[in-house]
Amino acid sequence: MIQLRALAQRRPAARRGSHHLTGPAASPLRGRGMEYAESREYVAGDDARHIDWRLTARSGKPHTKLFQAERERLTLIVADTAPALYFGTRVRFKSVQAARAGALAAWAAVRDGDRISVLRGAGREAPVPPASGTRGALRALDGLMRWYAQRPDDDLGLAPALEHAQRVLRPGSRLVVLADPRSVAQVPQIRWPSLAGHHEVIVLLLTDALEQAPPKATLPFQSGDHRVELDLGDAAQRQRWGREFVQPLHAALEYLPARGVRVFALRADAASDAWLPLLGRAPAPATA
Repeated sequence: MIQLRALAQRRPAARRGSHHLTGPAASPLRGRGMEYAESREYVAGDDARHIDWRLTARSGKPHTKLFQAERERLTLIVADTAPALYFGTRVRFKSVQAARAGALAAWAAVRDGDRISVLRGAGREAPVPPASGTRGALRALDGLMRWYAQRPDDDLGLAPALEHAQRVLRPGSRLVVLADPRSVAQVPQIRWPSLAGHHEVIVLLLTDALEQAPPKATLPFQSGDHRVELDLGDAAQRQRWGREFVQPLHAALEYLPARGVRVFALRADAASDAWLPLLGRAPAPATA
């Protein structure tokens, strides 16, 4: 995952829009920004939403809060750890591909001068704290490796993870979501435009070749001590298979771009960096 840095840094640094500020450090300027800096007496024209009510009450004079402009954007990587990701039939498991794609997102963030954080839908584990540079990337890689090397037993789902993400993101952030299509189907669709309206949102849908194109044959599966044979030559079984694996992918590829989200279907046996051209582009559906 460390060696993937070379792949991520072959692409040019992302261009920032008007709501993105560049530079390695916080600006000394005071104004409307992200981090609280100080309070001063209210003057005509100040935004009433920023009134410092506690200081106003103590001093008897209206005061307003000032904020310090941030110059480092946050790249937040949300890792889906649903059981369906710990599966694969060609080259690698979907979970391994997710870890590799997340590593590339982290190294791309280093290239773009962003701070980096990762989180998952967990009951007990806090997000990896944001940090910039190589240190931030290595922290992110450590989290991704721990989560995707072995399935965590406290996964709460993608929807709670995105709720958490929305609370910690600041306007202008980049959000990269690594997810199984069925996990995306469980997220309320209203969540996506509320995220995409303020952030650059990229969703990578992890798939396996068998899921999308199963053979017309009987497939044996082992579940614990039980062996199950699934006859995919049967029309009813193939229809059920399609509802379970194919339809969630196609639905996500259709409705996410309409909600301002960049989306890419990344197969487990595809090149892990195939999605990188999405960085900085307008939302559009794409497949590996």
